[in-house]
Amino acid sequence: MNDISSLDIQSRYGIQIGHDERAGHGATMPVYDPSTGKQISEVPVASADDVDDAVKSAKAAFPKWRALSVAERGEYLRRLAAAMRENRDRLAAIDALDSGNPYEAMKRDLDYAAASLDYFAGIARELGGRTLSPTSEGLHMTLSEPYGVIARIIPFNHPLMFSAYHIAAPLVAGNTVVLKAPDQTPIAPLEFGRLARTILPDGVLSVLTGDGRTTGEAVVAHPEIRRIGFTGRRETGLRVIEAAAQSGYLKNVTVELGGKNPMFVFPDADPAFVAEQAVAAMNFESSQGQSCGSTSRLLVHESLRAEVVEALHARMKSIVVGPALAPTTTMGPLVSSAQAERVMGFIEDGRRTSRLVLGGDRSPAAAEHGGYYVAPTLFDDVTPDHLIAREEIFGPVLSVMTWKNFDDAMRIANETNYGLTANVITNNYGWALDAARRVEAGYVWINGRGQHFLDTPFGGYKDSGLGAEGSMDSLRSYTRTKSLHMLNITPYKS
Repeated sequence: MNDISSLDIQSRYGIQIGHDERAGHGATMPVYDPSTGKQISEVPVASADDVDDAVKSAKAAFPKWRALSVAERGEYLRRLAAAMRENRDRLAAIDALDSGNPYEAMKRDLDYAAASLDYFAGIARELGGRTLSPTSEGLHMTLSEPYGVIARIIPFNHPLMFSAYHIAAPLVAGNTVVLKAPDQTPIAPLEFGRLARTILPDGVLSVLTGDGRTTGEAVVAHPEIRRIGFTGRRETGLRVIEAAAQSGYLKNVTVELGGKNPMFVFPDADPAFVAEQAVAAMNFESSQGQSCGSTSRLLVHESLRAEVVEALHARMKSIVVGPALAPTTTMGPLVSSAQAERVMGFIEDGRRTSRLVLGGDRSPAAAEHGGYYVAPTLFDDVTPDHLIAREEIFGPVLSVMTWKNFDDAMRIANETNYGLTANVITNNYGWALDAARRVEAGYVWINGRGQHFLDTPFGGYKDSGLGAEGSMDSLRSYTRTKSLHMLNITPYKS
């Protein structure tokens, strides 16, 4: 898959309000192909009036959608999952074109997205209330009820996967959804929305495009939206929380934010295995390191440092940087020129403070193709006071730090304001469990590479978020609990 002409990308898209696609009341903004830097389309900047129209459509659809059984709503999700699989190649290619992520990786993203729709459809029958112990006055129970209109605001790094994954729980719980697509990668969500409207009832899902200041803030402030789920940068998440509070309405806001995630390497680890897991967990070959879960701090026991760095150098040199749709590409460009410049700023700082082992430049692919490429970059001799050890870079930059005393390693790992994920590499499960218990992170892998499992909640500690995505935890978060009491039950007398 290397020809975009067959993808039928529109030169101009509209916003999607239920089954209606329209130009919108506001301005438009360009959409660029990260692999070439060329404009490929434009989309509306949805205005406050557009947001209001989308909410009205969702509110009108809510009573009939809520009235369906969870099994009936689940069947809609299953049909949408099947449609995604039927259109797998084209949707994955559009996702790659939109985001810059490699095509093969986006096929895996689509598979996970479809599986998430099936998963939430499957567990929805467990979304019930509780029958409590009766009293002399009557019977007591709880009900789980949907909020109504839900807002989902998703990030740029996995636009297609997040479009499906993040609407699955609220929809099957009985809510209708207004989905705010990312500024940088709006095409894949819009194409997903076009597919969804062939299956979902009118008004159940709307897809809006636009920037955060205009569209995002109008979504967050809307009085009919009482439940908001946001995934993205820490700074933006704080602004979402602030804007929700300033709206004058009480809103339930969950945020899944960034991370400065450690991978602990114990002295019994195999350096080749460490290198493979570190490259996978850094998401070099799925999203160019643009992932909140990327383990960008490799904390290696000093006895293994030289061997691990050598193995990493060899493994990272095998990464093939190129256009997202090229068949040989294993790592694509960053999502935008601004993102590439931001990452290069961190790299330049790293050059001054640490030892550059590999990369550190814009990659030959930038000159050849004109896109937003940054080479896979490895730094050694990084210490906790260095900027690249403290800040979330959100790019293909891995920092090696060493430790001798594990208490010191744990202190370094926990010193940041983030606490999203952590990896532990060792064959000693005593060491592994000690590290897993002590690290301040919401999601920990032992000898893993950063996989996500739908049955487990994904969320962080500290500034990495509030709430969790995936699992029954997420599904329940899109419902409210109502207590119901049946009193004055008169016994039958013959």
